[in-house]
Amino acid sequence: MERTPPPTSLADALALPRTPGRSAEVFVDGDLEIRFAAKPTNGPQTPHLRDEVYFVARGRARYRVGDRLNVVGAGDVLFAAAHAPHGFEDTSEDFCVWVIFYGPEKSSSSGKSG
Repeated sequence: MERTPPPTSLADALALPRTPGRSAEVFVDGDLEIRFAAKPTNGPQTPHLRDEVYFVARGRARYRVGDRLNVVGAGDVLFAAAHAPHGFEDTSEDFCVWVIFYGPEKSSSSGKSG
């Protein structure tokens, strides 16, 4: 990145234009993409081609990765490997997450994790 962007507050992120159930772009630099999702889709997501980290900004939900289900809330950090089936369930009305995709896209044969 040629310049350091200004901080993005939670209020600024909540004001970003977005499609319901989709995340909004905060910024992209090479293999790093930071997005924000307010009230993400309830249920499974289409597995992604890149590794992904979530930071729960507000609210609570259940986070499913494969067969594992965990209750998560504000301040928690979550990881989903490329191609891993994952998603949020039973989200609170105020549930929102920062989403970070990083690294190169991975083929399905190299993206499996345990």
